[in-house]
Parts: sequence; structure tokens; C-alpha cells
Amino acid sequence: MTWFMVAVVVVVAAAGLLRWRRPAWYWLTFGVVLATVRVLVRYSSVMDACGLTVPPARWRLALARVANRPVPESRPPRILRLRPTRTGLVLRLKLRPGQDAFDVAASTDRLRHSFGMYGVTSREVRSGVVEVRMTGYDVLKQVQMPAKTETCPMRVPVALRADGSVHYRDYRAVSHGLTLGATESGKSVYQRNLVAGLAPMDVALVGIDCKQGVELFPLAHRFSALADNPDTALELLEALVSHMEEVYQLIRAEQRISVVVQDAEIAADIWDLPDDIRPVPVVVLVDEVAELALFASKEEEKRRDRIITALVRLAQLGRAAGIYLEICGQRFGSELGKGITMLRAQLTGRTAHRVSDETSANMAFGDISPDAVLAAIQIPAETRGVAIAGDSTGGWHRIRAPHTSLRQAVNLCNKYADRTPDVPALAPFRPAVAALPSARVPLSKTAPATA
Repeated sequence: MTWFMVAVVVVVAAAGLLRWRRPAWYWLTFGVVLATVRVLVRYSSVMDACGLTVPPARWRLALARVANRPVPESRPPRILRLRPTRTGLVLRLKLRPGQDAFDVAASTDRLRHSFGMYGVTSREVRSGVVEVRMTGYDVLKQVQMPAKTETCPMRVPVALRADGSVHYRDYRAVSHGLTLGATESGKSVYQRNLVAGLAPMDVALVGIDCKQGVELFPLAHRFSALADNPDTALELLEALVSHMEEVYQLIRAEQRISVVVQDAEIAADIWDLPDDIRPVPVVVLVDEVAELALFASKEEEKRRDRIITALVRLAQLGRAAGIYLEICGQRFGSELGKGITMLRAQLTGRTAHRVSDETSANMAFGDISPDAVLAAIQIPAETRGVAIAGDSTGGWHRIRAPHTSLRQAVNLCNKYADRTPDVPALAPFRPAVAALPSARVPLSKTAPATA
């Protein structure tokens, strides 16, 4: 008995130490079993306390009355599946007649408290089926991306969501994006993760960094074009507009419209073209959009109008030509001048890190969800990298990108430098970089020994 008590004390102490120092390890060793038992044992009573039960059917009441049996209890949603994950539990429920997915969403806070989980979110999978995702610990405190993620062209895993799932930047689903964030909010790290995820893909990267190139020029080996001042940025954007028109001419020539061609085979964008003639897609990263919109003289105002016009044209027409915009900035508001609100309307993918004012949060999520605006304003300054990601459907998530240093991003861009495509329209803007060494040369060599 003594040895048994010692073993129990050691196990409890180890569990407490893991929960304090390594919550992910604690969850995989002890937490997942305890949480599963807790959910299964408390399920009926918790659902009843949260108002997520329905009274028995009339025929069951009549049958109980005829058979002189006790009145049947109210019924909670039926559990279709309970699946443990590396960060929590996924509970799939079949709703009873009369229940709605909103009822479950409104009770997530009470479910979190009752089941003893860190966070609970819900979403409707299909009519009558709701998926409840529960996390056992704060997955955003120390982000660890899964070893395996879904691989798909133009779909990049860039961050981890608060519910433990991976957040992807899918350019074919959401063509253009807007990323906002104050200084030291983690916006640059998010951008590095984006470039690091795109580097192994067959895509042309175009960068506009008006901070004299301090953010994007270290990654120049993987970029097909770079601009470090507004004048060059204007020329680059107008070259992209000309390239877009040439791509549309190619699509027109290859549409293959005839009575014998199926509707699904008629080319309407570059992804419907054969692989051998398909133009390479282009992702345009603008590091600080305000630098392109500000002006101090008449000449700069004319340049600014041409830049914004080119950006709006690319945002409106670029998707079918395989041109995708990723606009970043510390501040994004209507005071930047005419055309900014029109540009914002085309940037349907929104990501907001900690912002300096409520106006920027409203520009990001005001037309999507008031709850997302409130969540973006409440991001504390000490949690760098935490952001709110939403889209035009109204859904939003709290995310955090894993920390990627500039050296790690540079190494990845150098590793995949041979995948940088040559786009003729962008050739004048190709960054002049030194050739990468074929092998690492030691800084000093030991002199040979002499007799």
C-alpha cells in the first residue's frame, strides 16, 4: 500500500508539473482521457442545465401514461462522434427537432465552464448537425503547427486558430487580403510566414516595400520583382496591369467555345487552361499601403491617384488572371484619400493584429461583424502575433502565427530561389542579388603543418 501511494503521488505531481510547464504534453498524456470521461459523464446534466434539451415527444408521453411508467426525461442532442485531437476534443451533435445551431453557439461559454475546458466554439456542419470544438489548453500561448498540413496549390498554412485548427490563406477561395497591425503587433511575422509558405510553390512573388526595402529585400532571392519607393511601385503596378491584359488575351484565345465542349471545360480563368500554357500566378505583397497613398505636392498627388487606380484595377480584375493582392499596413482609413474605400471593398480576406485605433478595426471588420471589431480592439499589447481573421461571409477567428525569424525566412527563400519564375513583364524590376554560394565556405582555414 505504501508503494502504491508513492506511485500515485508521483503521477499526480508529474501531471501537475506537465500542466504548468508543458500543457500540450499534459493534454496528450493525462488531459485527453480525463476530459473525455468528464464530457461523457456530465453530458446529459450539462445539456439540461444549459437549456439544450427538448421535452419528450407526445407519443412517448402517451405511451408512458398508458403503461403507467414514469414520465420520460427531456432529451439532449445525440452524440454522433467524440474525437480527441492534439489540442482538445471534437464533439459532433445531432440536434433534436425544434433546436437550432444558434442555441449551441449561445451556450459555448457555459459549456466551457461545465466541461472544464479552456475554450469551446461551435459551427453548423449541415442542417441539424453541429460540431463543437473544445480546446484543453491555450493553444495560442506557444504556437506549434501540426507536422502535417493540407497541401494544395495557392493554399498556405500561416497560423493556428484558437480552436486548435490550422488557419490557411487560400488565394483561390479568397483572392485578395488586407492585413492591419500597429508597430510591434506581429504583422511582419505573419507576412514572413506567408512568404515562407509560398516559397516552395510555383508562384511569382512581387513585393512593394516603401520602407527602403528593409522588410522584403532580404527575401529577394525568391522574388520576381521588388520596388522600394513609390515611383518604382507605380511602374511595377502598371506593368502588372499590362501583364493582366495579356493574360486575358491568352484566355480569350484558348476558351475553346464550341458545341462539342462541355461547360466545365470552357476556360474562364488561368486555372482552366492546360498546364503547358498556363501563366504562372502572381502574388503581390504591399508592405505599407499608406506610403503609396500619401502625397505632399501636386506631382505626388497625380502619382498617388495612378497607384490607387492600378491597385483597384488589379483587385477588381486580377483574380481570373491569377494576380492576387496582399495589402499590409499600420493604418487603413478613408482619410488616405479617394479610392481607398473602393479598394477595401475588393480585399475580402481581412486580418487585424493589435491596432492603434478603433477606426482601423472598423475599416477591417465593420462591414463583416461587429463582434470581430470588438475582438480586434481588445487584443493586449503583450500578446504579439495574436490577430483576428475574417472574411466577407461574416465568420471570424482568433489566430496566431508561429514565430518565424527573418533568418529562417531568408534561408527558406534562398533554398527555393531556383523556383523563382521569369515573368517577361516583370523582368525590369527583378532584384539584383548576388549568386548564392554552392557550399558554405569556412571563415578561416587552418594552415598546413610544416616540418
